[in-house]
Amino acid sequence: MARPGRLGVGIIGAGKVGAVLGAALRGAEHAVVGVSAVSEASRERAETLLPGVPILEIQDIVERSELVLIAVPDDSLGELVSGLAKLGAWQSGQLVAHTSGRFGVGILQPVRAAGAIPLALHPAMTFTGLSLDLNRLMDCTFGVTADAAMLPIAQALVVEMGAEPVAIAEGDRTLYHASLAHSSNHMVTLVAQASQLLREIGVESPEAMLGPLLRATLENALASGQTALTGPVARGDVGTVSAHAQALKEYDGGAGGDVLAAYQAMAQATARRAANRGLLRAEQVTDIIEVLRDGPAEPEGH
Repeated sequence: MARPGRLGVGIIGAGKVGAVLGAALRGAEHAVVGVSAVSEASRERAETLLPGVPILEIQDIVERSELVLIAVPDDSLGELVSGLAKLGAWQSGQLVAHTSGRFGVGILQPVRAAGAIPLALHPAMTFTGLSLDLNRLMDCTFGVTADAAMLPIAQALVVEMGAEPVAIAEGDRTLYHASLAHSSNHMVTLVAQASQLLREIGVESPEAMLGPLLRATLENALASGQTALTGPVARGDVGTVSAHAQALKEYDGGAGGDVLAAYQAMAQATARRAANRGLLRAEQVTDIIEVLRDGPAEPEGH
């Protein structure tokens, strides 16, 4: 016997997020009535995570669904929503949720104008598009935005997928998304840069060296915040910071230049935060920023 409140769900976009969330909703006994998939990779993903679900045109999905889940790139969302509105596709009373982190429900104004109910459900997680993501949802939070009367619906859908909903105000969505992108995306860049440096000095398995350090650092930072801060910047070791910058400047001369720029930016931010915690004196911060701002000066005679 079907559970009460089960919905016919249509998935627009069988990317890594859409296919996984569709599978999670299906696991909560909602009926996935159709999915859109254009590329070969997305069609394979749909067949793997949503077996038996028909691949349909987008307008057919909207017509058949009580809940439409839109999982497309941020820059495509507005045009897609307004285009479907011009076709008269949205239906009164229909739930329409997007998975964009950047946007709240304002971008779904054409949906609201048609009498449908706009929701924003963004999983604060990086996806592989594989079934293992379903287990990861159990430790995941979603940033949810909806009209006050509809917020319980958004929250319930997230809970049914096994995750934890956190309400984000419409006006805070961009900062919310920036915080996640800054932490997750830039962590990948940071690890890639560090691995590159180690590999080029002969360390055969950079991941084995960095793994324990980074895991411990992340756990400490999450548990203790800025009190977990250590290292030469936090200690005010200007000579060490200058030596780092000089070595990276020489290295970046033949490696594209992004490592030094990242080190400079993060070391300056670290110095300011260390000063705010009383770890550094004002003159130490000035000295550190001075050796970082334009990179270390060229030695005399060059």
